[in-house]
Amino acid sequence: MRYLTLAALTATTFATTTGAETLKMATIEPSLGQAITMATFANVVNSNQDTVEIEVAGGGAATVHQLEAARGNLDMWMTSPTIYTFQKNGTAMYAREADAAALAENLALLMWFPYGDYHYAVRGDSDIEYLDDIEGTTVFLGPAGGGAFNAAKGWIEATTGLVAGEDYEAITANWATGFQAFQDGKIDMYVNGCIDPCQQFLQFTETESVRFIAPEDHTGEAVDKYLGNFRYITELAPNMYKNQMNDGPVVSNDTPVGIGVRADLDEEAVYQMTKAFWDNLDSISSDAPWATALNIEFAVEDRAGMPLHPGAARYYREVGALK
Repeated sequence: MRYLTLAALTATTFATTTGAETLKMATIEPSLGQAITMATFANVVNSNQDTVEIEVAGGGAATVHQLEAARGNLDMWMTSPTIYTFQKNGTAMYAREADAAALAENLALLMWFPYGDYHYAVRGDSDIEYLDDIEGTTVFLGPAGGGAFNAAKGWIEATTGLVAGEDYEAITANWATGFQAFQDGKIDMYVNGCIDPCQQFLQFTETESVRFIAPEDHTGEAVDKYLGNFRYITELAPNMYKNQMNDGPVVSNDTPVGIGVRADLDEEAVYQMTKAFWDNLDSISSDAPWATALNIEFAVEDRAGMPLHPGAARYYREVGALK
């Protein structure tokens, strides 16, 4: 079975169809599952309609991409209910951007999809059995200060009471360096949120065994507060990877992210993109088995009040996903 990388997926996106409008899509770090999901979207769309051609560039922060889209410098990017709320309210990373809240009017949604289950991974022979056991260890949660880092850090603190920087060391590294540190045995736990099968764990389990761990208890007021309106409990399945040691499901956390589009993009163009993707999603499942996790009902749920683009909404109404 072939697993598509971002490079493979985007290889066809630069041969622009004659007469098609070119749209610029920005994704996060190219090796991550969310970037591959978005590049898959672009590849399917480019192959199944001739109204637009999407060019994909990987790298950078989704929070920055969103602001650039709001300013008209990008057409498509990865959004989330949280960062949309922050920009709409002019808070958090947008607090110093005087025009951030007003610019949020320029943002719309094409679809939501799962960020992917957070995988709290240790080596198969590790004596760490639960997240509660990581006290005194060294871990990679994601790039420091980023959304993934904060989500993993928050889940650990809410479920175990362990605080990064006090009870365990959270290394400062980018995604590539963090994964390499895990491969080299320099850290005790590696965290990555992705839709299975994830290429990092496919690669790791070619030569090493892995075990995904959960907290001893994932209930309580602190967990409810952490989950809030957008995060949710999920489970990692056993036997997803050939050297995975779990013999049963593992409780974890997930959150929605989405493909955002500029609100002023042509309605027909967004309609054609939305239709091309969902009408042809089944055609990619052999190369992208994680695509079976994408769900049209999930895609249209109201999250943070982010409006669906009229072109996307038209398609969803046609197929009965939106009333």
